[in-house]
Amino acid sequence: MIYPDFLQKGSKIGVPAPSAGAYDNLKANRFKNAKLKMENMGYEIELSSNINVCEKCRSADALTRANEINRMFENSNINGIICATGGEFLVEILPYIKFDLIKQNPKWLQGFSDPTGLLFPITTKYDIATIYGQNFGCYGAEQYDRATLDSIEILQGNIISQESFDLYEEEHAEMVTGLESDNLTEKVEWKILNKDSIKVTGRMIGGCLDLIMELCGTKYDGTRDFIEKYKNDGIIWYFDNCELSLEELIRSLWKLNELDYFKYAKAIIFGRNGKESSYLDYTMKKCLEDSVISKLDIPIVYDADISHKSPCLNIINGAVATLNVSNGKGKIDFSLI
Repeated sequence: MIYPDFLQKGSKIGVPAPSAGAYDNLKANRFKNAKLKMENMGYEIELSSNINVCEKCRSADALTRANEINRMFENSNINGIICATGGEFLVEILPYIKFDLIKQNPKWLQGFSDPTGLLFPITTKYDIATIYGQNFGCYGAEQYDRATLDSIEILQGNIISQESFDLYEEEHAEMVTGLESDNLTEKVEWKILNKDSIKVTGRMIGGCLDLIMELCGTKYDGTRDFIEKYKNDGIIWYFDNCELSLEELIRSLWKLNELDYFKYAKAIIFGRNGKESSYLDYTMKKCLEDSVISKLDIPIVYDADISHKSPCLNIINGAVATLNVSNGKGKIDFSLI
């Protein structure tokens, strides 16, 4: 596994907009504040020229968005890359991405949600670690939560233990300035299907499940080679389900199992569903019990802090992780081996 060089004070961070940009003035204000705050921390920030554009959830046409990514990887003065925000249509840029260029110039690429479309191929096909957890807009909050502070530590190479949070956001607070923090109101409780506690170690991979389902089986999916290469470590999968219904989730897990994604799985983690819906009155627990993965005889964790319902832990795709879950709490420790 290739682990890019970590950031230092004075490092230059490129902020592309490979998916959406700012869809209103509040979002634009958040990007502006993120740049100011990170510059005050000692980083140089280069923002996408399209960061304040959002036409049908796109910051620009596909080729323009892809060329921006290509240029930032090629530019030796840019030390790391953080995607501006999520969206819907990042997959459109993949035919124009110069993956050989990325392989020759590995840098930390970080993003959340739609950026899975880049993170997942880069790690599974090219053996370069990536980070799933915070988009650049997260750094625009006036008050940073622990997830954001942990993200900064990890980008600097301080691979700290990350523990589950106490509260999560069920509903967003009303935005007045665009700089609001998460509206943390609900108790966090990590759950394990049919177990009281677990401790398991394996190489971690995953991301936004909605995007993984679009990528799986295409030329941008390197899962089979990835899991074969690291079969002796075993694989810990994590899935952040943004919008799939629970019925779609059951079908998706069936497909991934048929593609042998779970051949060497040692555990599977699900975050809180971003939009939990079911026309058959499924609960998440019953959904997992009825899915094919319940027959795999591995730990299945759900309602974890890897979710569109903030806050979200920072996951190093490709790193070895030790996962501890008990009494509703979770902890993840990464080793860069």
